[in-house]
Amino acid sequence: MTSTDATEPETHGSAAAERDPVEVVVGAARVFSAVTAESIAQAGDSVTLPQLRVLTLTATRGALSNGEIASALGVHISNASRLCERLVQAGLLARRDSPSDRRQVQLTITERGTQLLETVTDHRRAVFTEVLGLLPASQQAALSDALADFTRAADQVLRAPRAYLP
Repeated sequence: MTSTDATEPETHGSAAAERDPVEVVVGAARVFSAVTAESIAQAGDSVTLPQLRVLTLTATRGALSNGEIASALGVHISNASRLCERLVQAGLLARRDSPSDRRQVQLTITERGTQLLETVTDHRRAVFTEVLGLLPASQQAALSDALADFTRAADQVLRAPRAYLP
């Protein structure tokens, strides 16, 4: 087979590395990130992956303070504040005083932010549906089970207190 042959498989390393669970997850994460970036581009709004995470957080958890967003992202509060300010300026987040503490500001996703998040999510679902359609049903079921287990384990790790690198 020549290197220009379209049927030649793309290689990313040794066969042993391709079966190493950590390397497989790293490869899958690269694909997930690429699909998300493509989905953001398709939506037509210029938001970053961290901004998309903020929109997802506020869509799933409701009103959050800058401190809560910073904690969830694992960043300094000043970074979260700048990130959220850009989303407020773009009309994707709304800022309001906390009903329990007027010194505290809460951020909520706007209708426009919700629409953007739905557009990105719909595109991601379409791509993943197409990819999964290339796998036999038995592999789809095994992948679903494995990813559900992986997600539960990752949630445990990510919820544990961690020291962040500077």
